[in-house]
Amino acid sequence: MIHERRVYHAAPKKVGLVAKRFADHNMRIYERLGIKVAGAWTVIVGEANDQFVYMLEWSSLEERAQKWGAFIADEEWQKIWSETDKDGALVRYASNELLQPLSLPQAR
Repeated sequence: MIHERRVYHAAPKKVGLVAKRFADHNMRIYERLGIKVAGAWTVIVGEANDQFVYMLEWSSLEERAQKWGAFIADEEWQKIWSETDKDGALVRYASNELLQPLSLPQAR
């Protein structure tokens, strides 16, 4: 299992709109495309409170390439992205990390 941590650095005062777009649209599209969401968060204490963070689960890098490519090219997503960004981009920039689990000894 591979986890992908995605961080969206929202435009000023727009982190709530990023979270709303994710809940109202991304989740539905991800489900349709078979993309599994492990969780989503906003930052309450930390380096910056303009961040929307979520994690995706992938069985392999090949699955990620296929399904993420399908998401980026999805006509419904393209339309939603255009509509929700029409008054200015909600996200200033995004970053992501692909995380591989470690084998750790069991706690006693």
